Amino acid sequence: MQIIQTASELRNALKRQDNIAFVPTMGNLHAGHIHLVKLAKQHASCVVASIFVNPLQFSPSEDLANYPRTLEADCEKLAAAGCDIVFTPSVAEIYPHEQTMTIDPPSIANVLCGTTRLSHFAGVATVVMKLFNIVFYNTVQPNVAVFGKKDFQQLFIIKEMVRQFNLPIEIIAGETVRDANGLALSSRNGYLTDVQRAAASQLNSVLQGIVNQIKNGYKDFVQLELQAAAQLTSQGWEVDYISIRSSTTLQPASALDKNLIVLGAAKITNKTSGKTRLIDNIELCITD
Repeated sequence: MQIIQTASELRNALKRQDNIAFVPTMGNLHAGHIHLVKLAKQHASCVVASIFVNPLQFSPSEDLANYPRTLEADCEKLAAAGCDIVFTPSVAEIYPHEQTMTIDPPSIANVLCGTTRLSHFAGVATVVMKLFNIVFYNTVQPNVAVFGKKDFQQLFIIKEMVRQFNLPIEIIAGETVRDANGLALSSRNGYLTDVQRAAASQLNSVLQGIVNQIKNGYKDFVQLELQAAAQLTSQGWEVDYISIRSSTTLQPASALDKNLIVLGAAKITNKTSGKTRLIDNIELCITD
């Protein structure tokens, strides 16, 4: 496995590749990331993973400085998974000048996670576009990029960016990987204490409760959202949102929608370790 740090070296290494699958990450890898790498290997002869903690998607109040950097361990995991190239650029390599031009995502970026993480998705879309331009610069079709469904809003926005900019890239969505208790794997799970980790599966349980009620024919989505948020609040969570949406448009769901996704974001707290924000979602299809 090659470890490459500059765009020019990566472009040179990829010149003769017939097709590439790309897995962008911010490092601190877990089994969910490795699942995406293995999925990528099913679609291309060369798998490239990037490890880059993107400052453009962090607000001043977020955890950029403390975001875990575990490059050596990450590379070991990627090599074991069969990754061919790891791209580990510096901030100066990706942003050699002040980034005054950014991707302006659609209005869907301003709801759900975008309500509390202002400009987050503009930062995500901008860095992904830059990485696409580096990785796929010299290649011919078909090329694919793999993103996880856990960050469903991010996945939706990246798909829309690829569609609207006519990028010759197929976006593959990887299923969310969970621990034995149902907690979606995330790099931020490392912030959880043992007590918090034991309680963290409550988020998924509450979302699953909504899914079960919808499957049983309950269609008052607003009431389901309010009940779920109240349940989490009573268990000590700070709820950002619980939302039932169309998985096709990511707009609020109506009783006529058949393809739904139930999304939630909330902060789990205790007195000693502060707050950790977790997100999760569950898709469902309503059949008559």
